Amino acid sequence: MKKIFIYGEREKRLNYVEALEACGAQALVSMDVRDADVCDALLLPGGADMDPSLYGEDNLGSRGIDRGLDLTELDLIKAFDGCPILGICRGMQVLNVAFGGTLIQDLPTAAAHRWQEPEGDQVHMVFVPKDSFLFGLYGEGFSVNSAHHQGVARLGGGFKAAAIAEDGGIEAIQWPEKRIYAVQWHPERLTQRHKRADAVDGEAVFRFFLRQ
Repeated sequence: MKKIFIYGEREKRLNYVEALEACGAQALVSMDVRDADVCDALLLPGGADMDPSLYGEDNLGSRGIDRGLDLTELDLIKAFDGCPILGICRGMQVLNVAFGGTLIQDLPTAAAHRWQEPEGDQVHMVFVPKDSFLFGLYGEGFSVNSAHHQGVARLGGGFKAAAIAEDGGIEAIQWPEKRIYAVQWHPERLTQRHKRADAVDGEAVFRFFLRQ
């Protein structure tokens, strides 16, 4: 059974835990990074915005910044070099910054992507190239949920875009040689009891990750 490390408090990461355990993995959620030593892979979850100074910018719209969390997750990415890593929403943004990329601090089309009260997640289409890890899971175009107002600007490292939204925003990235994959949407809220008829089943993303 693969053991996946998630940094944070377990009660705040239950959707990720349920999604991973439904696929036969063990999720180890901890605020103690030493627990990562016994894990096979890393999952970087959603959350608030990164400190823009970490990618060389002033704050032009970033909110809820926790620099300590940013630095911890950046260190974890280094620690899991060579191991599978999955980034979700904020996690995708942290991965991009970790390898020298930048972020759009407030998307011009944020209203189509961010969480809205009272309905919650937005739903929109994404389109993927044939070399995307998502193509074999869902085909070339499909609907996903969305709850973000930032996005990837300049791609870092050896990342390639693995999905593009209707407005041209990057919705997934991949670096197969490093076994790093990330999506901007929330597959953990599209699986098990959270499945919805207007979007894909998120379980396929987690099963793909666990095969890496």
